[in-house]
Amino acid sequence: MKQLELNTTIRTAVGNGPARRLRQQGLIPAVLYGPATEPVMLAVDGRDFENAVKRGNVRRTIFALNLQGGGSGAKSAIIKELQQHPVNGQFLHVDFYEIAMDRKLRVMIPVVPKGKAKGEEFGGMLQIIEREIEVLCLPREIPDALEVDVTELGVGGTLHVNDIALPAGVELPPGNNYTVFTVVSQKAEALPAEAAAEAAAGEAAEPAAEADKAAD
Repeated sequence: MKQLELNTTIRTAVGNGPARRLRQQGLIPAVLYGPATEPVMLAVDGRDFENAVKRGNVRRTIFALNLQGGGSGAKSAIIKELQQHPVNGQFLHVDFYEIAMDRKLRVMIPVVPKGKAKGEEFGGMLQIIEREIEVLCLPREIPDALEVDVTELGVGGTLHVNDIALPAGVELPPGNNYTVFTVVSQKAEALPAEAAAEAAAGEAAEPAAEADKAAD
């Protein structure tokens, strides 16, 4: 997992007005919190944060936050929530979650299908049910993504989260064994559409037939 250093400044003013003024200065309002951390209000340089985002996988990046004015060392944290403007994409607020490098945490990891499913050769279509799965691991062992071999999936076949081979040190949290990939028959998918079309045609024919009877 990538680790990036990020300079931040502790802020005291809160509310919409001060947050708007920070953004006008090229800063992003932020907060740092955690299970053993009192919330600390921060301001992050917008250009530095944008450069971090451009490197990709920002939600699976460990940040070493230097708190200027805090009088303490760097804090290890991940992004818990990132708010952006729905139109222009401007970063509005960042929630950082402090982590301990020697304690496992839950994170969402992308799953990427590898290979061509057998069922696709017989007219099937691979469907991705879950694009991310939750795993439990140490911060330094968080994978960028998990490649999952789907070559053995036939038509109607499913691959569940418990079927995925995980790297050393990575485990699944307790939970349901849900479906991640499946291969469906394209014919089966086409049947409901055909039935709907036939039903619509039948409904259209009935008024026409009634009109013919009335004309007679």
